[in-house]
Amino acid sequence: MKKAFTILALTLIFVLGIQLVKVKGQTYCNPMNLSYRFCLDQPSRREAADPTIAVYKDNYYLFASKSGGYWYSSDLLKWEFVTTPTLPLENYAPTAVVIGDWLYFFASQSNTIFRSNDPAHGKWEEYNNSFPLKITDPAIFADTDGRVYFYSGCSNNSPLEAVELDVDNKLNPKGKTVVCLSGNPLEHGWERPGDYNDKTVNPWIEGAWMNKYKGKYYLQYAGPGTEFKSYGDGVYVSDNPLGPFTYASNNPFSSKPAGFACGAGHGSTFADKYGNWWHIATMTISVKHDFERRLGLFPVGFDKDGELFSYNDFGDYPLIMPDHKYTDVSELNPGWALLSYNKKAEASSSIAAQPIAQAFDEDIRTYWSVKTGNKDEWLSVDLGSLCNINAVQINFAENKTQLLGRDGVLPHQYLVEYSTDKVKWQTVSDKTANTEDLTHQYEVMSVPLKARYVRVTNYRVPDGTFAISDLRVFGLGTGIKPTKVNSFNALRDSKDPRSISLSWTKQANTTGYNIRFGAQKDKLYRSYQVNKDTSVTINSLNKGQTYWFEIDAYGENGVTPGNAQSH
Repeated sequence: MKKAFTILALTLIFVLGIQLVKVKGQTYCNPMNLSYRFCLDQPSRREAADPTIAVYKDNYYLFASKSGGYWYSSDLLKWEFVTTPTLPLENYAPTAVVIGDWLYFFASQSNTIFRSNDPAHGKWEEYNNSFPLKITDPAIFADTDGRVYFYSGCSNNSPLEAVELDVDNKLNPKGKTVVCLSGNPLEHGWERPGDYNDKTVNPWIEGAWMNKYKGKYYLQYAGPGTEFKSYGDGVYVSDNPLGPFTYASNNPFSSKPAGFACGAGHGSTFADKYGNWWHIATMTISVKHDFERRLGLFPVGFDKDGELFSYNDFGDYPLIMPDHKYTDVSELNPGWALLSYNKKAEASSSIAAQPIAQAFDEDIRTYWSVKTGNKDEWLSVDLGSLCNINAVQINFAENKTQLLGRDGVLPHQYLVEYSTDKVKWQTVSDKTANTEDLTHQYEVMSVPLKARYVRVTNYRVPDGTFAISDLRVFGLGTGIKPTKVNSFNALRDSKDPRSISLSWTKQANTTGYNIRFGAQKDKLYRSYQVNKDTSVTINSLNKGQTYWFEIDAYGENGVTPGNAQSH
């Protein structure tokens, strides 16, 4: 199996004048490039969600809803798919935990606990087939003292609950079940449903997860609903795994409400082999079906005050996968800009309802499609000038597919080329004999190439027509960085302080603006990305809390930080 995320070797003709951006290590780009399965019911669409990653015997094991199996990896980049007849793989929200020498598996709506000491080969056994509690969005936490706890809940009117499990009695409940937390959208703006947190119905509070760090317990939870761009994860903190818990001021700690692929909710937080912390979470598409979803992997950390935070800035741009313990998350940023947004493009054909512009609009919910799935259909983008290209991400979409499940699904086969003049084309990536069913293909150059045009030509689609939600080109332009947003206007809603409206002056050389904000000037952990516009209303603030905001201008030549203001 070829690497899902790899650095490709290629021969360069136009070497002179290339501005080499040195990157130590391999990069990846969200959504994760996995073999997302077609669901078993109509409409035909792919899905994976509610992920857990557990580290067991030097491998990372990834479990996700409705995937018909699970994955494992030694480096978080290359993933091998495993299936087994033993596990209830059609159940939602599967989870796993290492206890002693075994990896244990739980899933929603199943009363059987499974375990394995050889999960790489799909070998599992029943451990307890009569677990007495209702299992809904389970999370299992093994404490450092050997005790184990069970967290569960998924409802728009009931709380998340927890109970200790008996390690000497088949992990059956031990003691009383306690209420941990409930939704509170009247105080927490981010818990209000809707893409823009503007609905008044009750939120879905779900997807518990627990971590321990320096003696503190971090109970995480998802809201307000998996189909919304605002889907994120909050956290409560306690000195005890069963609480009482205190709401964190930087909530939601994981949030990605804007950009190409949105959502960063119902996930799991784990430490890698080097001691770096990560959060794998659900990203939403929710067009063909509310549960049409993908996965995203985000760096997280604990600051000097013990606050859990996630690095979601430009969370669908390339990031470096570290092979050591890094000291600052900025080490993971390769410094590449998006070069393809809203650019002039051409195609062999188009369907009226899916025009070419939708392949360059930075919105995974829209897509371009040709009229057929025939070989030699193509899509080409004009970057406007010669640019230094570091990576290309091809996000395939499903249009007029009828496929269900994994059996018999043929992978995409395609060719990626570049040109300086649209006459002579050179190969970036030849996947005309590809055997991997991967839908967010990410191609990285070993050395930046200089080009103006990028073209993708179809050789085969799994089914339906040749369709791309976005063809994204990353690198650096050869122009000037954006000018600085020195100041901006901010108006906190006096009747509803969960909302604030921001406006600023358009800056030169910009693609858009990244608003960073938080409860303290040096803790701007949350972000909201805005393309083109110079105003936005954010409805996800917490009542009774002062916020600091900073607006950074970004473009094809880099990012220019702004000035922080409190409101």
